Amino acid sequence: MIVIGERINGMFKMVRKGIQEKDKKIIQDIAKKEVECGARILDVNVGPAAADEVAAMQWLVETIQEVTDTPLSIDSAKPPVIEAGLKACKKKALINSTTGEQAKLEVLVGLAKKYNAGLLGLCMDEKGIPDNIQARVEIGLRILACAMEAGISTDDIHLDPVVLPVKFGQAQTPMMFQTIRELKTLSDPAPKTVVGLSNVSQGCLDRPMVNRMALVMAIANGLDEAIVDPMDKNLMDSMITAELLLNKFIYCDSYLTAYMKAL
Repeated sequence: MIVIGERINGMFKMVRKGIQEKDKKIIQDIAKKEVECGARILDVNVGPAAADEVAAMQWLVETIQEVTDTPLSIDSAKPPVIEAGLKACKKKALINSTTGEQAKLEVLVGLAKKYNAGLLGLCMDEKGIPDNIQARVEIGLRILACAMEAGISTDDIHLDPVVLPVKFGQAQTPMMFQTIRELKTLSDPAPKTVVGLSNVSQGCLDRPMVNRMALVMAIANGLDEAIVDPMDKNLMDSMITAELLLNKFIYCDSYLTAYMKAL
């Protein structure tokens, strides 16, 4: 299971402060803590923290890379911001994210090819998020085909079934689980599956509990990667235990510690 740390996002108060005041220590402390807690990729999103998002993204990437060589996920809805991040990356990055919208897809597949980056694709398009599994899988196939035609390996394609809040659409969560299973059948080798997990608990009273259970159930349905808060120890312990019970690593009494040491 690949954990993509979600905390370097201008939506969060401290990160926004760090970006606006160019305070490297704030950003670097979060980056180091995420890695220490098990993140193997760090998502980087300027959010609403800066008027000049291109410059802010470049600064964020350079600032993080001063303290860690963990791969980065460049997260923006704007291709120029994504390209600024990709240009600054020293290691292979992940683009977060495209959709099945043809114009956007072509631009971001082009950037993925140009910078040898991975591509995260959301199973939605210009019509929005489909309300059925088949339509989401069809969009996933469209993204996969476009990327493969451009010469991008399936190892570098990450498909997201799209997570919606359980509070506002309870039937959406089982649909997400089944979509994960269907996406894994689109090619051989299969594309990776990924979710932005915390969306599932938006508006819920006990968000940590909902997140933990959703993650465990998604793993049981074949999920490969999740964008989460790795500093949530209960969430991480649940994830590790789920992988143990699925026989993905050998049991020992101190398996939680052993898992973290193996990262």
